[in-house]
This record gives sequence, structure tokens and C-alpha cells, in this order.
Amino acid sequence: MTSMNPNGTQPGMHWVIALLVVVAGTAGGYWFGSHGSTATTPAATTQGAAAPVAAAAPAERKILYYRNPMGLPDTSPTPKKDSMGMDYIPVYAGEEEGGNDLKISTAKIQKLGVRSEAVTLRELARQVRAAGRVDIDERRIHTVAPKFEGYIERLHVNATGQPVAKGQPLFEVYSPDLVSAQREYVVAARGVASLKEAPADAQSAMQALAEASLARLRNWDISEEQIKALAAGGEAKRTLAFRSPVGGVVLEKKAVAGMRFSPGEALYQIADVSAVWVLADVFERDIGLVKVGQKVNVTIDAYPDKVFVGTIAYVYPTLKAETRTVPIRIELANPGGLLKPAMYANVELAVGGHAKVATVPISAVIDSGTRQIVLIEKGAGRFEPRAVKLGARSDDYVEVREGVSEGEMVVVAANFLIDAESNLKAALGGFGAAAAAPEAAHSVSHQASGTLDAIDAKAGTVTVTHGPVASLKWPGMTMDFVLANPALVDKFKPGAAVSIEFVERKPGEWVITKLDGKH
Repeated sequence: MTSMNPNGTQPGMHWVIALLVVVAGTAGGYWFGSHGSTATTPAATTQGAAAPVAAAAPAERKILYYRNPMGLPDTSPTPKKDSMGMDYIPVYAGEEEGGNDLKISTAKIQKLGVRSEAVTLRELARQVRAAGRVDIDERRIHTVAPKFEGYIERLHVNATGQPVAKGQPLFEVYSPDLVSAQREYVVAARGVASLKEAPADAQSAMQALAEASLARLRNWDISEEQIKALAAGGEAKRTLAFRSPVGGVVLEKKAVAGMRFSPGEALYQIADVSAVWVLADVFERDIGLVKVGQKVNVTIDAYPDKVFVGTIAYVYPTLKAETRTVPIRIELANPGGLLKPAMYANVELAVGGHAKVATVPISAVIDSGTRQIVLIEKGAGRFEPRAVKLGARSDDYVEVREGVSEGEMVVVAANFLIDAESNLKAALGGFGAAAAAPEAAHSVSHQASGTLDAIDAKAGTVTVTHGPVASLKWPGMTMDFVLANPALVDKFKPGAAVSIEFVERKPGEWVITKLDGKH
């Protein structure tokens, strides 16, 4: 027979009851913990140990309001559509901070290949390039036109393009006037010699006659050498050699043996090509950087390994309306006659100030048409669109006069993809508006599946036949896409079944940001 305790229970029963109380208290603590209670059960307190608590369920995100999908300063406390039928975008608690900041996930940033660079102070030098052509220096062109009437007895230079040296005989000429002038000079020279003992008046008169005869010969471009030979020989010559006044090449020859010529008739045109001009056309936007006296480098396709250094001698005062260019004239030496008239020339002129200015890569600037924007990286996947005022440009960098500070990080690669992924256009639409609603990241990407028909690696495009696109209400069709990264198709060949994710970078231009094989 079992013995009973004075309280009516069997021996040891109170230990069982105590154990049940502990278990019940523990279970109660677990239940309260799983329902978010912060209270501690009496059993747990009595036992002096923390009750096990399950992981808290994530709190539901709270929608604060709905903003206009096009960035207009219009919000709504309830879901609605705009005049174009687009749904207003929900703005959740916590997203209202940061003003116009854009938020992109870390995984998306890595996939897009976002790259940033610091705003840097540098000397902004650039190359002004222009196309030109070699031309003859107009100041070095000479026309051979005798000042007397005569006949060409014999030609010494008888071909166009023939090089000639200064003083080289061009042709032998017979002229009655020239013979008469020679005889007059010979008689006057003899008279001066025979009147050495005569009165001074007679000597002066004869000397004046000799000098007049000599001046006539010189005015007819008879050389000093020929005049001295005439004075020494004492006999007039029937023909005299007419010599070249300059060295160069014959551009034009009208002289023919036996022809009669009149005073002033052009028989030869000779150009000195030891120095030439390059006439280059500078674009209107660059003409303010071009100054007379600046040095330029000139290259010729015929001599790719040679660089000719010239000087800007003149900026023409007129602009060519058809090409929006202003001609400039460059003077440069022509050693060895390598530069031929009418050759094409490439002109490069280094311009830029010596002061350092804040610069960003040209790729960092997004031009919205009415303002220029850069994306400032603020860390943790946050980007701030900021309006800037630009200045001078080089080949790779642009001066930023207002909007950024030295050392700030600006996005220089994949910024147009951030534009698409984060609906940057909506953010810019309300940028600077006092009543604008805070902007939140909003994806405008679309998905489709289909067949990869063709790949144009050079153009960076593909042709895809895809099925319906519900987000755009498109039917199935075949169309061309631009690749955000050419490496997206490295593992694919035409005919492959694919699934794509794409965005509209600008009206009518669809860019594939993700391409996977369809399983």
C-alpha cells in the first residue's frame, strides 16, 4: 500500500509537479518570445536562466506615400496612375532620407561594372586638330616678263616643273631695242674714256649719257655680269641671255623658241618652294584657341615618320558657312622639297592654360539636354545626381567650374546604366524643385526570352527574336539591341536560346544589361 504525505500526495509527487511547472514556464517564455514579447516569464526568472528566443520575423515595410513616376512634384497617399497610365511609385520609410540620392544594390553595382574616379586638379591641355593642304607661298611666286620687245632665239629652260637656280639662263633673246641700247652704252663709255683731258663740262655730259644708257640696260633686267662684259668687250651683242630672278621650279612656261613677245608679256612663272604654306580649316568651336605665332605640328600621309613644325602666320577673317570652319595659314620650311603643293596635311595644335582646374573624365558627364549632371558616389550603393557647370575640354577630361570639389568620387563607367536602373530621369525631373517629392531608386528594366539571331561584335549589337514583353505590352518580334558590355555574348553563338534583361537608354535605343542561356 502506498504511503501518503500529510498534504494528500504521494511521496516524490511534488518533484514531478515542480518539473511540470518549469516546463510550462519555459514553453510560455518561448511562445511570448516568438510573438515579439519582451517580458520574462516568472519561471525563467525563478530559474535564473534566459529562455530561448526565436529569431524575430522581418517587419513589413511601411509605405509613406506614392510619388509621380516622371519626377514631377506630385505625391499621393494612395496608389494612383498618372495621365499616361503609369503607376505612381511607392516611397517606403527610410527612403525619404537622402534627398535626390539614388540607391543601387551592391550586387547590381558589380554586375553593371560601375567605376568611379576622384575629381582632380590638373592642367587641362588639349589638341586642336584640323585638316589642311600644302600650298605655294604666294610671296615667293615670280613672273618672268621682259620689259622690252624682242624674239626668243633659243630656250634653255623648256619644260614646266623644271627646277632652276637664281641667275640661270632661261632663254636667248634678240631685240633691236636691246642692241641699240648696248651700242649707245658702248659709245658713251668710249666717250668718257676719250674725254679725260677735256673740260669738266664735256666730261660731265658724256658721263651722264653713259649712266643713262647703263640705267636703261639695268631697267630691262640685264645682269651686272653682262653689263661688265659689254663694257670690257666694247662691242654690242646681237643676243643676250635672259636669266631667272629667283631659284625654284617652273610652274608655267609660255615661251616658245622663235616667238615674238611684247613688253610685259609673261613668259615664265617660277615659284620658290624652299618654304611653303599649309592652309588648314579649324572648326568654329576651336578658333578662339588659335593665336598668331603659335607653333603647330604638321604631318603628311606620304611621310608618316616625319613631323614638320610650322608657325601660324594668319587667321583669316571669314568663316566658311558650309563647313563652319575658319581657314588659318601656317608657314613652314620645306627642306629637300618634300612638301608638294596640293598635298593633304594633318595639323595638330596643343592649347590650354597653365593653371590647374578641377576636372572629371568626359565619360562622367550625363547631358540631359538642358543641364549637365554627374553622379557623386556616396558609398553603400548611394549616388547623388548633381548639376555642374562645365568649362574647357581636353581629349579625355572636362573642366568643372561649379558643382563638385576636389577629391569627390564621380562615376565614370556604367553611369548610363545607373540612369536606367535607378530611373535617373525621374530624379532629375524634380531636381532643384522646392516642392519635389524625395526620389527613390526605380528599375525600368524589362525581361524577355527568345533566340539570338545574329551578333555584330564590331558595332556592339545583337539581333534577337523574342516573345511578348508584358511590361511594355509588346508582341513577339525580331529587333536589334545594343550590348551594355560586349563580353555578354562571349559564350553564345547565333541560334542560341537566351533570356535577356534590357533597358531603354534613350528613345528607341534598347540596351541589353543581362543575357543568359535559356534552359
